[in-house]
Amino acid sequence: MRLFLSSLAIHLIYVQALDIIRNNGVLQIVNKDLSPDGFSRPTVLAGINADSATFPGPLIQGNKGDRFDINVVDSLTDPSMNRTTSIHWHGLFQEHTNWADGPSFVTQCPIAPDHSFLYSFSVPDQAGTYWYHSHLGVQYCDGLRGPFVVYDPNDPQAHMYDVDDESTVITLADWYHPKGFQVLAHGAAVSNATLINGQGRYPGGPDASLAVINVQAGKRYRFRLVSMSCDPNYLFSIDGHNLTVIEADGVSTTPVTVNQIQIYAAQRYSFVLTADQPVGNYWIRANPNTPLFGSQASAPFANGTNSAILRYNGAPNTDPVTAAPPASGVVGINEHLIHPLQNPGAPGKPYPGGATVINMTLGFNAGAFTINNYSFVSPSVPVLLQILSGTQKAQNLLPKGSVYGLQRDQVYEINLIGGTAPGGPHPFHLHGHNFDVIKSFDSPEYNFQNPARRDTTPVAAGQMTTIRFVTDNPGPWFLHCHIDFHLAAGLAVVMAEDISDVKLNDPVPPEWDALCPIYNNLQPDQL
Repeated sequence: MRLFLSSLAIHLIYVQALDIIRNNGVLQIVNKDLSPDGFSRPTVLAGINADSATFPGPLIQGNKGDRFDINVVDSLTDPSMNRTTSIHWHGLFQEHTNWADGPSFVTQCPIAPDHSFLYSFSVPDQAGTYWYHSHLGVQYCDGLRGPFVVYDPNDPQAHMYDVDDESTVITLADWYHPKGFQVLAHGAAVSNATLINGQGRYPGGPDASLAVINVQAGKRYRFRLVSMSCDPNYLFSIDGHNLTVIEADGVSTTPVTVNQIQIYAAQRYSFVLTADQPVGNYWIRANPNTPLFGSQASAPFANGTNSAILRYNGAPNTDPVTAAPPASGVVGINEHLIHPLQNPGAPGKPYPGGATVINMTLGFNAGAFTINNYSFVSPSVPVLLQILSGTQKAQNLLPKGSVYGLQRDQVYEINLIGGTAPGGPHPFHLHGHNFDVIKSFDSPEYNFQNPARRDTTPVAAGQMTTIRFVTDNPGPWFLHCHIDFHLAAGLAVVMAEDISDVKLNDPVPPEWDALCPIYNNLQPDQL
């Protein structure tokens, strides 16, 4: 399934057998029972209609420079889960369209059931691997997540691969048998299954179908690896094959060859795989840092759990018998090895403190996460609406203590101090920007010359991660842990960037103005 959007036309293409169905870019949000691992449960899904909705949602794709018009229709009916929704287009800057960024109560009120909202935005200067997901409560943990790819017709690394299309997108996701709010209430998230391209098995469950990714011997494939995780990070590998990383979070990188990728919630990598092994079947592995419910930590891949299959054309339709490399043979990726291919170098002066510094210390108190002793609680009026209604100072914006005012065209250095926050490393994501990771959590060294540039980076207890970015995109932008259960428990702040210019740079459509009045009149069973 894929959604292709271009500057000339918007098509939703659902491929089933030989049929191709097109429409005008409607993304329907529906409730549906689904059993991707053999266990049936109610879900929240995206599709062109109720029948086609699946997990993950349809692939959205277009080209650098395109405009995207995606009409999200809320057809949710199950009152045991959120019936309202909003969609965030993760990693896309939304320059001049802060109102279309998607996080509920930061840039919009949620979309009400039986209503729709047109997200309309341009992607003038980005290309790479992204994704979309609900940004309301823990709704995306119930299934509302999908991949989003922006292709560059002039990709400077196109000479490195032969194939890059919908067949080379790989999604990783944790899957829960309880509903998301039940997992949140439990306090410690333990997933039942790992789904690779929407398929997987759970310990003690049936032999559900595993995802099969087909390759032809001799060809080079650009695989786009997307972590749609609500919580765990994964150690990803493909038996017998090296992975040459060429992109991190939408930023082309100088190539680096590894055989294992640790990928945190919301991160993405592109890697080139050369199909140069004997024709056969090879295990694809995604081992979560927290063992699956009911599994043995010493046997994470028993009976095909945490697994998919790489199958060469001509190989039999059988399970692989390949083995992962021994620990001594693992070559992994980390941010020290990631360098931007174009325009490397952090903004600001080349020493710690060589920019405007903001310290943010993570903590935990009485069941809630905190940043600088404040836990983020969604305001009743979205931050963007507060700004547009006349608030001109960050200290007047709600929630108190969780909104940081930033001046325009300044270099900011954010020290994310892990403090005592449990459950990490915490993958922190900044909306509206990429940032340079001048200090990673797992190293005391600073890098100002060619640090990793991305939009999501881990922060660990007792350690510090330092990022830098330039405030060249007015609007309120969320900065938060992308473990969704931690975000719901308050691990977030809002960066209110150049408040005085938001009105000029982010004119909102009338449909946006209507979201809050409609939402505020909903009954409890409609929320």
